[in-house]
Amino acid sequence: MQRYFGLVAVLVSVAMLGAAAGAQGAEQKYPDVVDVNVAASGNNRFDFDVTIASPYDSPQRYADAFRVLSMTGQPFGERKLLHDHADEQPFTRDLYGVSIPPGVRTVVIQARDQKYGYGGRTMQAILPGR
Repeated sequence: MQRYFGLVAVLVSVAMLGAAAGAQGAEQKYPDVVDVNVAASGNNRFDFDVTIASPYDSPQRYADAFRVLSMTGQPFGERKLLHDHADEQPFTRDLYGVSIPPGVRTVVIQARDQKYGYGGRTMQAILPGR
């Protein structure tokens, strides 16, 4: 009887390890925004330095843009990325001179995957001076 319970425990452990490995192997759909720096650059204009992590970055599939949005989803600016950043992960790119209306204090930054579109982890940034 003791051997039976020992075998069951081993089988359950193996099944749990297999499930965990399967979850880790699942394809990530979207790149993640992992850092944002914002600076005022003029009358209602802001410059953004955005850091993106894209673990599947290759010429076949990569993070191909990021955008700055209002908290309700209104787009203020977008930076298109024309190539993969496989040798530079995570990578930082800028977007300068984004015009944002005076009443907006906080924006959302979101990255895009060329296969699935926008999604992934976003970050909020408080606009300096507002």
